[in-house]
Amino acid sequence: MFEAAEIGRHVPKEEYKAREITLREELLTAQNALRADGACPAIIVFAGVDGAGKGETVNLLNEWMDPRWIVTTAFGDPSDEEQERPEYWRYWRALPPNGRIGLFLSSWYSLPILDRVHGRIDHNAFEERLSRIVEFEQMLTDDGALILKFWMHLGKDAQQRRLKSLEKDPLTRWRVSKLDWKHWRMYDKFIGAAEPMIRQTSRGNAPWTIVEGEDPRYRNLTVGAAVRDAIRRHLQERADAKIVVAAPAALAPAASKRDAKTSRNAASLLSNLDMTRTVADDKASRELERYHGELNVLQRKAGARGLSTILVFEGWDAAGKGGAIRRTTAALEARQYQVIPIAAPTDEERAHHYLWRFWRHLSRSGRLTIFDRSWYGRVLVERVERFATDREWMRAYAEINQFENQLLQHGIVLVKYWLHITEDEQLRRFKEREKTPYKSWKLTDEDWRNRTKWHAYEMAVNDMIERTSTREAPWTLVESNDKNYARLKAIKTLCARLGKAVS
Repeated sequence: MFEAAEIGRHVPKEEYKAREITLREELLTAQNALRADGACPAIIVFAGVDGAGKGETVNLLNEWMDPRWIVTTAFGDPSDEEQERPEYWRYWRALPPNGRIGLFLSSWYSLPILDRVHGRIDHNAFEERLSRIVEFEQMLTDDGALILKFWMHLGKDAQQRRLKSLEKDPLTRWRVSKLDWKHWRMYDKFIGAAEPMIRQTSRGNAPWTIVEGEDPRYRNLTVGAAVRDAIRRHLQERADAKIVVAAPAALAPAASKRDAKTSRNAASLLSNLDMTRTVADDKASRELERYHGELNVLQRKAGARGLSTILVFEGWDAAGKGGAIRRTTAALEARQYQVIPIAAPTDEERAHHYLWRFWRHLSRSGRLTIFDRSWYGRVLVERVERFATDREWMRAYAEINQFENQLLQHGIVLVKYWLHITEDEQLRRFKEREKTPYKSWKLTDEDWRNRTKWHAYEMAVNDMIERTSTREAPWTLVESNDKNYARLKAIKTLCARLGKAVS
């Protein structure tokens, strides 16, 4: 695989000077076009052999382009804060917003390769880690991101010459460490891990480019031209797609017809719930007190073990999410939990993948995080209101399952609630809110408008539950016509799940 990057390519100095001037101008033009488009980021990953020029190339791109619109990130060993969260938390947080370029050194590829080379994982575990990378990059490119990946290569003899050359120069001696020489002695193992990694993760949406790194001038021109061409091509493809694809509004009638045809089936899961279930006030008070004590003890145990918990509350408007959340947090110390209310995304959030804002809110170990509405908005409100295209919300089921799988693999306890009420009960609660001064603020014109789309939302809920309720992360459907029953069921479910996790 790497033979073509070991043939000694060389660019004469005069030729380099002539080509550099034009290339720098074209790179700046491409960068400005990416900023003007403002709808996608460019993610550029550098990996490869020590001494092959990864850092120098990153510095050069910052010099040749406008560094104000470049996000440069170099990952080292995970910090304590990063280790307390799922592995990809730090990568998601570092993603550039739309219109900007992200340059990544020691990215999501580094740890899998190091773990494989040092024998910390076997072949199957290595393949699984690479599959996760493919899923991650597919998710980003599906959302419009441009991903470029450069493997900067040197043959073993060339790497030795490069390290010795750096050591001889007092100005660059600091760049060569004992670890670099250790890795040189393990060269064959690194290449043995790199080859399957490149084969498995070089896809049409996120290809690898192998760059011979011995001659800096050749390396610089090759990378610069590849970045320029990729940005130009990506923006042109986006422009062509806008011409071919119909606007979302034009698809709305067809989607409405489809929703109407299947609304009867969509109600199947929710219509099977027994909405007559109630709990008397005196019994509810006693039961809540008992479960509050149990939850407090369980959360203390979870905190001591570094076990995190995430609660997701979804449901109809006026279904009682806020009340259920308050009854849950009443059992906890304020330092043990955080409540994240999810509303329409901010400008900063819209400039990233829709999951970005949820990744950034993941807490450190031992804490409990409550999402009042969540990432499921993609397949609920964004689907029904046509804020997302059919392709976007349909692929979101797999993206959400992948996201939640990473939470579970990290050991996080994930509990998801859908609070269900009937149409008649919702209407009664809306009217009650209108008459109650301290509740009237909760009722908006949008709430009334959403009632007219009840069946479309019901279908979306049915699909959501069918496609994302897994054995490890099941949905808990809460019959919420009676608030006492709903609040008790929510806290009982949490105690059961948390008790199993800490037992």
